[in-house]
Amino acid sequence: MSTAPQLVVHRDKELMARAAAARLITKIVDAQAARGSASVVLTGGRNGNGLLAALSSAPARDAVDWSRLDLWWGDERFLPDGDPERNYTQAREALLDSVPLDPARVHPMPASDGLYEADAAAEAYATELAAAAGPEDHGPVPTFDVLMLGVGPDTHVASLFPESPAVRETERTVVGVHGAPKPPPTRVSLTLPAIRSAREVWLLAAGEDKAKAAAIALSGAGEVQAPAAGAYGRARTLWLLDAAAASQLPRGLYPPASA
Repeated sequence: MSTAPQLVVHRDKELMARAAAARLITKIVDAQAARGSASVVLTGGRNGNGLLAALSSAPARDAVDWSRLDLWWGDERFLPDGDPERNYTQAREALLDSVPLDPARVHPMPASDGLYEADAAAEAYATELAAAAGPEDHGPVPTFDVLMLGVGPDTHVASLFPESPAVRETERTVVGVHGAPKPPPTRVSLTLPAIRSAREVWLLAAGEDKAKAAAIALSGAGEVQAPAAGAYGRARTLWLLDAAAASQLPRGLYPPASA
């Protein structure tokens, strides 16, 4: 069952990143207080990395017990370990190397110079997710506290592109992606069923180049044509936008003084 999206619109992308980082800190601290640990799925791209950089410099950063945080990824460019284009590499630079994480609780997707080709890498990650899921999760992936996604100008989320085989996947939780319309062509991605296992899904969009995508995804478009429309959480679906990305949305969709 989908949750109706909630929208928060910030003045600019810098404010959006700082506010989203503060929101994420609160969510992690609350989850750790309630259940002892928290799990978050990270996204790459300029908005995902901007959020991580803002989190790194946030005054409340140390409120998080980093040793009790599980980190996963929504997708990954299938490139060698350490490649500067990998989401994991960028996340390490933006935040992860500066906080005391438990390495056993950090779950990067396999790199292309490892034991797998892309489809086998997807199977391996699906196995890792299934091993982390408990009876209370009622499925093959953990119930993530927050799963973050960047929204592409074409409405893609993770590496689920419009009309692609990956966005049509209904059984598997992770798939190899081949022939992606933006480089690199080979990727590994969570599927929509895995994304929807999260308690909260946050979609990040900033910049004029995201305005049309946000308008399409929030106008009732189908998920095959607009994958962002199919990304929603069990308890909450939150769109975090800057004013430029929200510029083509009807003003009735969000409060005029969101932030």
